[in-house]
Amino acid sequence: MSLELEIEKRKTFGIISHPDAGKTTLTEKLLLFGGAIQTAGAVKSNKIKKTATSDFMEIEKQRGISVATSVMSFEYKGKKINILDTPGHKDFAEDTYRTLTAVDSVILVVDVAKGVEAQTRKLMQVCRMRNTPVIIFVNKMDREGQEPFDILDELEQELQISTRPLSWPINMGSRFKGVYLLHNNSLNLFEADKTKKASDYINIESLEDPRLETLVGAADAKQLRDDVELINGIYEPFDREMYEEGLLAPVFFGSALNNFGIQEMLDTFVDIAPSPRPRPTDMRDIVPTEKKMTGFIFKIHANLDPNHRDRIAFLRVCSGTFERNTFYVHPRSGKKMRFSNPYTFLADSKEVTDLAFPGDVVGLYDTGNFKIGDGLTEGEKLSFKGIPNFSPELFREVVNLDPMKSKQLEKGLNQLTDEGVAQLFTQQPGNRKIIGVVGELQFEVIQYRLEHEYNAKARFDGVNYHKACWMTGNQAKIAEFIKYKPQDVVLDKDENLVFLASTAYILQMAKSNNPEIEFHETSEFKVSSKF
Repeated sequence: MSLELEIEKRKTFGIISHPDAGKTTLTEKLLLFGGAIQTAGAVKSNKIKKTATSDFMEIEKQRGISVATSVMSFEYKGKKINILDTPGHKDFAEDTYRTLTAVDSVILVVDVAKGVEAQTRKLMQVCRMRNTPVIIFVNKMDREGQEPFDILDELEQELQISTRPLSWPINMGSRFKGVYLLHNNSLNLFEADKTKKASDYINIESLEDPRLETLVGAADAKQLRDDVELINGIYEPFDREMYEEGLLAPVFFGSALNNFGIQEMLDTFVDIAPSPRPRPTDMRDIVPTEKKMTGFIFKIHANLDPNHRDRIAFLRVCSGTFERNTFYVHPRSGKKMRFSNPYTFLADSKEVTDLAFPGDVVGLYDTGNFKIGDGLTEGEKLSFKGIPNFSPELFREVVNLDPMKSKQLEKGLNQLTDEGVAQLFTQQPGNRKIIGVVGELQFEVIQYRLEHEYNAKARFDGVNYHKACWMTGNQAKIAEFIKYKPQDVVLDKDENLVFLASTAYILQMAKSNNPEIEFHETSEFKVSSKF
């Protein structure tokens, strides 16, 4: 098969939501419909002692939340589907933001009762920055919630995106009877079943079909006819071009827990979602059909298999063909690298792959060469854009509780911060280690993983800092700044200078009093000052 056909075959997308909206459950059910798994277990059911397929870290299973991005692939209707299931919890938003650089579209999951929540807005802002196409799945229709028209209004106002319902619910909660599919005049009647696929559609010639009253009752048949008339009157027809530009979101209603309303969304996704798109670099935009292989690392995960202490770097292939046992160049270091066992994933299970194409995500065994944002090419020295570290806002000093385990602690801190869940700063004199994160829960996860994966115990003591900013600019002015604030300037893992400001006021004063120094709130800048 030609490169162009392989590219056209691929659909790579992320699933995003506020915590508890049902994102991980939906991921599992997409795998069910795709035939990747045969039965599905409830994520938080006390009766079914089984966690979601995509939540494989022990702490995720205990807390019932996703704290790491999972990568899964399956075939469906002749397409290669690559799902990136992201953390919903706000404390792990940075991992989600970076993951969104590796996808070509997203499915946004919204709880019908809670509607648009804080994390939903932040995630949509990231999507809008890149004009990422969005499909919305309104979940938990088998529970009481907002009226469908109200939630559509809220989606449009809060997320600043036009919507077009492609399915429509018939009641909700205990009265939920199913959905009507507006694009093909068919009914999908609801039956609660957490482990199997929903039943087939019932085709009706039109909403005037007399069978409608028999199937859903006279009152609901009338309400459905009125609703669809209103939809066709106030909502523009679905426009594929507007969807691909990130301006229009098709909306589906259903229940992920009960496998309902998912297949019609999956079928539509396969039909309309874009194939791999160009990716920006500091040199030019990389087009997928280019013959030479390029790709970038958007995630690193240590100890995917705790028994083997492995470290996997996740590579998004952007152009050309990635081949096993072929030498590629790591532009940052100039090294040539060859990978004998590149993996594709289904949650925690993985298999060796010989070839990967644009849109595919490949796991590469890494001995410490990669950092997030690194590229792989066939020789071209370029750097992919839009994959930064963000300025942390919470800080703790790492205190070693077992001096005999100092090496294990240092290794654990280095590997875990390489994953991007936190940033590690070193303060001199004393080689004091400070961890910076964007969410409180990250400290708990790091502490847990240090103990259980590296056999290293540490205490995290609070330190009074407001924000970390990378420093570049006039070397003499930076040296003078350090002279007056030696305790507040630290080094990150790449030995870049970082100013730890104790308050917003002090940061603002530092900027005002030092116009020849730039204070950056992301790491995506040209480093010109190293000591």
